[in-house]
Amino acid sequence: MSGLLFALVIGVAIASFVAFAAHVLMPSAEASATEDRLAQMASRRRGGAVEDEKQESYLRFGSEKDSSPFGQILENLPALGDYLEQADIQIKPGKFGFICLAFFGLGIVTCVVTPVPVLLGPIFGLVLMGLPVGWLFVKRNRRLHRFSMQMPEALELLSRSLRAGHSLNAGFGLVASEMEAPLATEFGRCFEEQNFGIPLEEAIEDMAKRIPNMDLRFFATAIVLQRQTGGDLSEILDKIGHLVRERIMIQGQIQALTGEGRMSGIVLLAMPPTLFLVMLKMNYDYVVLLFTDPIGKVMMVGALVTQIIGALVIKKIITIKV
Repeated sequence: MSGLLFALVIGVAIASFVAFAAHVLMPSAEASATEDRLAQMASRRRGGAVEDEKQESYLRFGSEKDSSPFGQILENLPALGDYLEQADIQIKPGKFGFICLAFFGLGIVTCVVTPVPVLLGPIFGLVLMGLPVGWLFVKRNRRLHRFSMQMPEALELLSRSLRAGHSLNAGFGLVASEMEAPLATEFGRCFEEQNFGIPLEEAIEDMAKRIPNMDLRFFATAIVLQRQTGGDLSEILDKIGHLVRERIMIQGQIQALTGEGRMSGIVLLAMPPTLFLVMLKMNYDYVVLLFTDPIGKVMMVGALVTQIIGALVIKKIITIKV
């Protein structure tokens, strides 16, 4: 009976972790109605047929697929390949999955070769497995944040180049040469795709799909509509740049107002595991009852589930979309 309860504890913990990872990895529905309308306005057909979004061009990052069975499974994991590309990490999804499993095994081996109770092995494994996943999220968020901060300057530079008599394609090359990564990398890739014969609208739309940024989606839609209906593109870019700057200012105010809530969430989420480790050091026999007593195992399951639910609730409270 005790073995069954322990297996239930481990199963619920792993299921909770997988559910949390799936919730984070799934593409976000940020501004769903507006983004759907923008996507419909910016979409285009080639030869009367809808473009296959799964088709990869030879210029696409990481176009070489992982042929291993495990790699093929991870290729189908929602947004994992996109996350690696957006974080500018040149690792295939299969290799990244093997790294996560290696960290999980390292956590179990650590509990076996050290005085730490072996029953804590799966928990330590999950914690260590979260290290590469957390590193991926941090690197991706930093790159996307840097991209959004560079957008107003890029739009103004592109507008000035149009007023100086350059073409839009030459303006993309100017942005790629004058600015820094990651925006220069993406605009340079779009510039190179145009030089290889890919239509401008398609190259910009592909860039908007690679980078989940609402301001970039507005920019792509403005380019497509201007080329279809005409108008002063430089003035349009100036207005979009002003809008982006105002949005960034509002986001900074929101970050300042929600700072206390974020700090409270960090403290509340870090307190239970920290207290557990302290009590494990001070009174080992008292804490080990959580893994040997049937009621303790049920309490451990409840603690893990409520901890994950609390993290999601706090994230929902402090996330304000602009």
